[in-house]
Amino acid sequence: MTHGAPLAARAPVDSSSTPGKGVEFARRMKRRRILIAGGLAPCLFSHGGAQERRIPSVGWLSLRDISRAHPDSARIDAFYQGLISLGYEEGRNIIIERRSAEGKVGRLPELAAELVQLKVDVLLALEPPAVEAAKAATSTIPIVMRSSDDPVELGWVASLAHPGGNVTGVTSYAHLLHGKRIQLLRETIPGLSRIAVMYDPGGPATAPSFRRIESDARKIGIAVHPLAVRTPNEFGTAVEEARKKRAGAILVLRGPVIVEQRRLLAELAARGRIAVIYDDREFVEVGGMMSYGANLADSYRRAAFYVDRILKGARPGDLPVEQPTTFELLINLKAARLAGVSIPQSLLLRADRVIE
Repeated sequence: MTHGAPLAARAPVDSSSTPGKGVEFARRMKRRRILIAGGLAPCLFSHGGAQERRIPSVGWLSLRDISRAHPDSARIDAFYQGLISLGYEEGRNIIIERRSAEGKVGRLPELAAELVQLKVDVLLALEPPAVEAAKAATSTIPIVMRSSDDPVELGWVASLAHPGGNVTGVTSYAHLLHGKRIQLLRETIPGLSRIAVMYDPGGPATAPSFRRIESDARKIGIAVHPLAVRTPNEFGTAVEEARKKRAGAILVLRGPVIVEQRRLLAELAARGRIAVIYDDREFVEVGGMMSYGANLADSYRRAAFYVDRILKGARPGDLPVEQPTTFELLINLKAARLAGVSIPQSLLLRADRVIE
């Protein structure tokens, strides 16, 4: 299918030659005007030698619940608001096929294959595990991604400026900001000499991210202790291990298990009286101490722009991957007090948001 292809030329129709044909033609033309008014000409496909119109479809592949009723729906709402701002209305000029793995990474390949079988016009994968599954399932259907990791390093695109292939989208580049997070911890905790790094070892970018953290920490004289967690049951043990190893703080690498159970992690860190820094505001909003990174809701909103461009005919390989230009610092003072940390006034003045 050619995405965003113009409507095929049609021969003039004599609406008076057959009873009812004029009515049917008027109905079809009204439908055409509605779709084009929404900013998108309907796609064409062949059936029995005749061309018929259909509304373009987006297959949304997600590890998490993607219903707008979900308690953590800020990012999901941001994507829909992005579509609305571009003139789309679900069911009128766009169809969204949703598939959620309900937190089970192993289900993603099966769901990706199902969306490919449906011949959706675009695959939307806004979490790294979903991008992996979508890319393995098709090399032809355009994929709009959102990744915290380096999409070049992971082999998803050839370069940020010229992705090539069938993948493009947005990167929040969380992995490049670990050095800044270490500096924020050092500014917060005088004399900090050791940190623990909590991570899910199953993540595709865990190893290179950990190497970067070790390198950044070593440059300023901070030792690093690894804390691998595969299930939420290991969070408490990891926090206790960080204390036994005399780590002054924990730096958290995001991963499916950690993101899903961020509230539990914040509670255990508070109970263990240890400072923790994260990459995203969602952790701080549920009780985490500090975060520094891009606003992920903005990246979901920008993903709608890529869907729009592709449906209007752009090739994903020609659309540069978008990088964030601003980052935000959030501080939760209650969590800091529970950790026995006094946040310096200089840091509070620089924070984009302070939660009392």
